[in-house]
Amino acid sequence: MTEWTLRIVERLGYIGVLVLITLENLIPPIPSEVVLPLAGFSVGQGKLNFFGVLVASTGGGLIGALILYFIGQHVGERRLREFIRSHSWIPLFSEEDIDRAHGWFERHGGATVFFGRLVPFVRSAISLPAGFSGMPLVQFILYTTVGSAIWNGVLIGLGWWLGARWESVSQYAKYFEYAVLALLAILIGRFIWRRWRGGDAQTTGEAS
Repeated sequence: MTEWTLRIVERLGYIGVLVLITLENLIPPIPSEVVLPLAGFSVGQGKLNFFGVLVASTGGGLIGALILYFIGQHVGERRLREFIRSHSWIPLFSEEDIDRAHGWFERHGGATVFFGRLVPFVRSAISLPAGFSGMPLVQFILYTTVGSAIWNGVLIGLGWWLGARWESVSQYAKYFEYAVLALLAILIGRFIWRRWRGGDAQTTGEAS
């Protein structure tokens, strides 16, 4: 995978990055952890521009996410699950991927689209429940664009910084992912605490 990815980025430049990241959203086996560090390495060599790669990759991420959003919106959850069961040989999403993304979305709402762009395995699938639920399109585009830009910028920057060692980016990216998950845990804990405190205060007020 690395060799043909390298050829596409070298020959097509920004267009290659846009196409690969679009496909990465639709075909999960194509990882952004390979494409973007490689593009970052090319930035360090002066072959590409950082902001050009960032715009191309974020645009590709948005295109792929919108395709999945509209599939979720117009196909619906039941028919999509039936398609996945009858075409399990296609390397797309599994029902487990949809279950995981759907669970995140049900618990945390639209903000999950933003944070989901920073978490592996959820990154692409999160667009489907957003479509199922009829999330406002403008809100979806905003969260997707900002979340994608942050994640892409981190990977491109790491590839630029590591240079010829760009293939080891996945090791460093894990720390960023852990930080995102820790932040999510803190925000969720804070939300639960505030709800609990609010309910407790209301109960106390009614008792008095």
